[in-house]
Amino acid sequence: MLKRHSIPVPRPARGERGVGLIEVLLTIVITSFGLIGLVALSGRMTVSEMESLQRTHALTLLTSMTQRMQANVALAGDYVTTSPIGTGDTQPTSCATLTTPTMAQQDACEWSNALKGAAEKSGGNAVGAMLGARGCIETVQTTDPSVCRPAVYRITVAWQGLSATSVPSLSCGSTLYGSDDAVRRTVSAQVTQPLFGC
Repeated sequence: MLKRHSIPVPRPARGERGVGLIEVLLTIVITSFGLIGLVALSGRMTVSEMESLQRTHALTLLTSMTQRMQANVALAGDYVTTSPIGTGDTQPTSCATLTTPTMAQQDACEWSNALKGAAEKSGGNAVGAMLGARGCIETVQTTDPSVCRPAVYRITVAWQGLSATSVPSLSCGSTLYGSDDAVRRTVSAQVTQPLFGC
């Protein structure tokens, strides 16, 4: 017959009887701070994603007008704007209503509607572009055939960002986004009108 030996179970000392209430509360507090940090990070990531999406839209619209001007480069000067087009301009919502427009006028109307987000609608509202999108086209350098200097035009797309950063150096849309011009964002490109005789 086998003898059973009982193994003594060590008993904890008086100071080590389990997790105390203070340890549990401290763990809850530390976990809470971590969760609050994650929520704040999630909010910042959402803003960053929206800013990135708006910049992508702006670059697409900038490329669109750059290509339009390059297709009509002989008359690139006709594209110059005196005030920003897009949000708040007087361009018609349907470019088909223009009577015998030039290529530049047709392109400006279509670009204005694209800046207003007409390509995508939600509940009857145009939502396919950035917040307060505007476009400007200005002359950077005039042509001078005597020294083979071509005309250069700057196309700029401006819109309202979600948080203040530094004020852009380009003037397109300045003062049109409230009292804080640091929420304005811009991207630009240049089109050079070639001089074929040089």
